[in-house]
Amino acid sequence: MHITRRGTLLLGLSGLATIGGTTIMPYAARAQDGLGDTYETDSGQITIRPISHASFVMTTPGMTIYNDPVGGAAAYEGQPAPDLILITHEHGDHYDAETLSAIVADNTRLVTNPAVYDMLPEGLKSKATAIGNGESTTVDGMEINAIPAHNTTEGRLQYHPKGRDNGYVLSIDGRRVYIAGDTEDIPEMRALEDIFIAFVPMNLPYTMDVDQAASAVAEFAPQYVYPYHYRDSDPDAFAARVRESEAETDVVMGPWYG
Repeated sequence: MHITRRGTLLLGLSGLATIGGTTIMPYAARAQDGLGDTYETDSGQITIRPISHASFVMTTPGMTIYNDPVGGAAAYEGQPAPDLILITHEHGDHYDAETLSAIVADNTRLVTNPAVYDMLPEGLKSKATAIGNGESTTVDGMEINAIPAHNTTEGRLQYHPKGRDNGYVLSIDGRRVYIAGDTEDIPEMRALEDIFIAFVPMNLPYTMDVDQAASAVAEFAPQYVYPYHYRDSDPDAFAARVRESEAETDVVMGPWYG
């Protein structure tokens, strides 16, 4: 697993835990330094700071990106202002107009799925671009591809119907980052290639169970994967399943729930 030098110094080797061949960092200590998790790119760094559930802040060599920010402005105190906000879909744990209105800056741009775009207040809509499944856009030279995100299991189809919601693949300075949104292990996820960092959900009945998520990750084999949006699921069991698959993927545990 990737560990920044500062994170290693703060924790020491005794701070590392291992499930089989998968190394997991206890993030409570790392979160206290406020730096997040740092990964190298061609000309700089990507830093990931989990906020809660499905929300995180990602800084890149060119911009600061907020994903699915909800929970009010206080949740983002101390974070750099967003240059870009991504919204995957309309559910309240992913989209909140009041939070968006409180955190946008003058130069902030939004990329959303079409359903959320139609819901945006006019002041936010003027900053937004809507892309649907299979479409793409570019923000300050960064390509953003909208990947399908939906349920496939009978009895769950109403939660995330096919064609409405987005996942995103971001091309960041030579690295590809996949944000799955709320989805099951759809063929488009399994077909992904060359993913550096992935964010994959697992909670029933809305997304996947642990076995589905681990099976999908083993198929597209990102270099690093964050289990997120996993309330009431067991991320340690997910890590064990990924290790058993022999995929060359490091599971990274973030402080999504305090």
